[in-house]
Amino acid sequence: MEKPCKKVIIIGGGITGLSAAFYTKKLFDEQQIPVDITLIEKSEELGGKIQTLRKDGFIIERGPDAFLARKLPIITLTKELGLEDELIGTNPNARTNYIYHKKKLHQMPLGLVLGIPTKLTPFMKTGLISPIGKLRASLDLLLPKKKILEDESLGHFIQRRLGKEVLENITEPLLGGIYAGDTDTLSLQATFPNLVEMEQKHRSLILGMAAGMKNRPASVNLPDAAKKSMFLTYKNGMSTLIEALKETLKSIRIIKGQGVTKVDQRDNGYQVHLDDQTKLHADGIVFALPNHHAASLLSDVESIHLLEKVNYVSVANVSLTFDKADITYPMNGTGFLIPANEGTVLTACTWSSSKWLHAAPENKYLLRCYVGREKDQQWVKWSDEEILANVQKDLKDIMGITATPTSHTITRAIHSMPQYPIHHLEQLKKVRKCLKAQKPGLFLCGAGYEGVGIPDCIEQGKRAAEKMVAYLAVN
Repeated sequence: MEKPCKKVIIIGGGITGLSAAFYTKKLFDEQQIPVDITLIEKSEELGGKIQTLRKDGFIIERGPDAFLARKLPIITLTKELGLEDELIGTNPNARTNYIYHKKKLHQMPLGLVLGIPTKLTPFMKTGLISPIGKLRASLDLLLPKKKILEDESLGHFIQRRLGKEVLENITEPLLGGIYAGDTDTLSLQATFPNLVEMEQKHRSLILGMAAGMKNRPASVNLPDAAKKSMFLTYKNGMSTLIEALKETLKSIRIIKGQGVTKVDQRDNGYQVHLDDQTKLHADGIVFALPNHHAASLLSDVESIHLLEKVNYVSVANVSLTFDKADITYPMNGTGFLIPANEGTVLTACTWSSSKWLHAAPENKYLLRCYVGREKDQQWVKWSDEEILANVQKDLKDIMGITATPTSHTITRAIHSMPQYPIHHLEQLKKVRKCLKAQKPGLFLCGAGYEGVGIPDCIEQGKRAAEKMVAYLAVN
């Protein structure tokens, strides 16, 4: 007997939605269940925040420029797409990072993880922390572990264990590129649950981190490039991943330039309404959307309002190209981070042509500058000219750059960085429980749920596909 064809709709064409489509097709094919997949993307382009500009020999990333090499979901997908040979690590001769503190760039001490020292000698020598601050951080070796296991803010946790100086001068700038958020409101359980486990197991973060470094598992499943570099990208830019997914998904229906206005529940599934009045039937739907967009389409689901507790911060990046002869500052590392208390518009600067040997022609420099954090959103109202002028002013003050860039690319990522509030995971669990009971066959995934990184989004898309197959196989 021929199996009926299942109709799956995926709303959202960023990396999460594309991953969900890829694994939905793969898993249904493996189980020999006929499936009709439709992916709907409101904009005219797929890939979401992942956008590579290839211009005049430069590889300019308008979104994420890399991913953690140890994160297996993206390594697995890379292998499945036949892209393993495209992976490339950072420049082995440019491993130094800097933090701007008191009008000076300080080398980040070796062995720091979120401000937690795994090597005490470099930490004791750094100028980023005062002698009193170092003494306070060392109290982590003596302090008891927390007895009541309830969620707390990441900032409160780091300050409780290591002190205010470590939090403000090291941890917060390190987290700027990941969340651009306020550590006083970010959920510890949702962002770094491993730190909770570490405190409970080892009592001290310093001792726990040192033990973790000694017992680090062998990277047997990682390609050679991943074994030699903490971060990876693709030789022709991060859009290589999106282009490969689009090529693999040619057999599915992709609708671009149309948003979803309404999702109705019917006896035989769901009806999805588009901007142009088109109505599509679905047996199951994956919502690979920002939380507030998903909540607006599911407003009749109990507890769905909890999704709107996740605030989204706006950020921008400004890529600048220079002739090498115009910059005398020794760019012998990967770039620098800036604590919020320094009062700059810049939050960080990546020396992209130093960090990635493939990113620029040999006689050129490429700098990638970052603007925007949760407590500083005034830049959103600025013109491009104002953003550029403020970035150049900070670069002049920090690096002495007075030359006019040969080109610039400004990318505004409005409401793009989700901020997980305290108790986020508990609230998400409640939402999913209500969704399963009231609207079975609908699944949520994306950066606003369980991880903001590209590998996290890929993993969420894959899990949504697995749940979809399991649901439709018996329904």
